[in-house]
Amino acid sequence: MRIFKNKPFNRYARKQNITDGELCKAVAEIEGGLVDANYGGNLFKKRIPRKGAGKSGGHRAILAYVKGGKTFFMYGFEKSGRDNIEKDEERDFKKLAKRYLTFQDAQLTLAKDENVLYEVNCDEENL
Repeated sequence: MRIFKNKPFNRYARKQNITDGELCKAVAEIEGGLVDANYGGNLFKKRIPRKGAGKSGGHRAILAYVKGGKTFFMYGFEKSGRDNIEKDEERDFKKLAKRYLTFQDAQLTLAKDENVLYEVNCDEENL
């Protein structure tokens, strides 16, 4: 399993102090069947806890996911800021998810080199 953040989500995660370990845990929960919303087209919403506040008052992540394959965190927002994404955003994220999930290793390397994607580190010390 390889996990990535796109540039906007990476910026959001840094600003909100969301660690790679928390993202790895979120993906592990999805692997176990715990999703908050399945929009279809490999697009999901997952809650990420806020430090000291738990999941209910925490962050929401929109991500592209294929079981046993790749995951791409694409958009993050605070529950207090909005409840969900709009239908047009959902459509656009599905298109982006489809594109990301077709990336081959060479395309992933290029996207990482150009700081378009950032690979999440799921080493044991980050969990």
